Amino acid sequence: MDKNDIIEVLERIGTMMEIKGENPFKIRAYSAGARTLQTMEEDLGAVIEEGRLGSIPGIGKALTEKIETLYATGELEFYNKLIASVPSGLMDLLDIPGLGGKKIKVLHEKLNVDSIESLTEVCRAGKVAELKGFGEKTQEKILSGIKNREAYAARHLWWNARSVVEKILPGLKGLPGVDRVEAAGSFRRGMETVGDLDFLVASSDPAPIMEWFTSMDGIAEVTAHGDTKSSIRLEGGMQADLRVVPSEQFYFALHHFTGSKDHNVRMRQKALSMGLSLSEWGLRPEEEKDSSRKAGPVQAHSEEDIFKALGLQFVPPALREGMGEVEAAERNELPQLLEFSDLKGCFHNHTTASDGRNTLEEIAEEADLRGWEYLGIADHSKASFQANGLNEERLLKQVQDIRSLNESGKYRVHLFSGSEVDILSGGRLDYEHADLECLDYVVASVHSGLTQDEETMTARIINALEHPLVTMLGHMTGRLLLKREASKLNIQKIIDAALANGKIIELNSNPMRLDMDWRHWKRAAEKGLLCCINPDAHALHHFDYQEAGVLTARKGWLTPKEVFNTRTLLEIKEYLNLS
Repeated sequence: MDKNDIIEVLERIGTMMEIKGENPFKIRAYSAGARTLQTMEEDLGAVIEEGRLGSIPGIGKALTEKIETLYATGELEFYNKLIASVPSGLMDLLDIPGLGGKKIKVLHEKLNVDSIESLTEVCRAGKVAELKGFGEKTQEKILSGIKNREAYAARHLWWNARSVVEKILPGLKGLPGVDRVEAAGSFRRGMETVGDLDFLVASSDPAPIMEWFTSMDGIAEVTAHGDTKSSIRLEGGMQADLRVVPSEQFYFALHHFTGSKDHNVRMRQKALSMGLSLSEWGLRPEEEKDSSRKAGPVQAHSEEDIFKALGLQFVPPALREGMGEVEAAERNELPQLLEFSDLKGCFHNHTTASDGRNTLEEIAEEADLRGWEYLGIADHSKASFQANGLNEERLLKQVQDIRSLNESGKYRVHLFSGSEVDILSGGRLDYEHADLECLDYVVASVHSGLTQDEETMTARIINALEHPLVTMLGHMTGRLLLKREASKLNIQKIIDAALANGKIIELNSNPMRLDMDWRHWKRAAEKGLLCCINPDAHALHHFDYQEAGVLTARKGWLTPKEVFNTRTLLEIKEYLNLS
């Protein structure tokens, strides 16, 4: 295990011990050990190899042995036994916002709560509100959390669905008799979450394809097995459907099953206005629509052929949401959307100085290998103590380290000195003006008080945007998809404030965030707002998240000129007044 994985295990041990009512001193020892590892900037492997782990304050002999075992083997018998001793239903309660080990222990002891279901019952009966330390508001928050959890369970992050698609598609493509294969549905459109996966195959021999699909590894249940359509539920809970169609119908079916519903309705209306009928079966004169299910007079060798037959500019899947894309295609006014290759760097990245997994040099080397021109380092500010935020002294040292690394010429990539500075109550920033002046740029973000009312939170962010040294706003709403709701904000007011103060708004490409939401970008960009796509990287592979960010930007109709980090190094330096 690496350091972050071990921290997670220690925190989980503390929580489980809390639930069991163990000795508070032991519980605090694990919490303290986790915090100590978080703030340790040295490489954990080197510290263990040199036998220095036990001499670090906050890590005693017993904890040293456990950490070393986890680091070497990834397993810990003590941890496994603890998991087995705590009812799994109680651990499920940790998914409910606001419930930690202490409260779960009270619920279990006072109300015999041992599952989400029993918790729901006692909340609806008003019993939780009667407990000391809970009250009506807590009870309402728990019920809301349970409701959200149920809704979330039916959906999956696009990024996770992508991993599944990348396993199934090659298998389908490699089967004999398969002419074409595509993943369709909301996944192909790049929606931030997907309900299920839709696979479409062109073939004249569907039987062996269906047999392969329903007998793959990792299937929990085959819910349907037909001649041309089958459905499975995978072990992770995701549903996947497969349809096999004749080759001549493939692109009509691909367009139809890609959707969205609103886009398809508008496309059918366009076809009808021309005396045609468009369906998954083909495009033909309307009077022939019920005559057969064979492809009509329009032959489609690509989706582009379908749009061309209707006198339309091709609409990329990302834009097919019924938000004016067909009308724009009629006028030949669809934008030249951003491509991944347009990006030349990014600005929201963390190192081991705060809560990242890699050192400054490691992250610079990775950016260099990816061919980026520049990379911004934005570790947390001191208020984010849980993320080992930097105080003023450590911040200044990091700025000097970045300057030295640039001057060394070791890497072609240019490093910018930045910080992800907490927006505190009332919109104050976590560093004084003089401390911020040593930085090349500032990402201002909210990490606490996320449940403030709309007026308070909106004013808080706008006040931060009015600070002269803030460059961009990070993950505006603080949402964590399928886990935490977005803060209540007047987003249009914040966009207008960013424009008025010459600020950039981030599109955070972490697949759990994708924040600011794509639904706001088209209008914002039309007003002149500049976007910066950032991975919020805490590990080297998090740079891959930029793919999700670019797809989200495309859904927001963004072009290269509207994205800050498509600019060259020279242009970035000019913008930041560093040239």
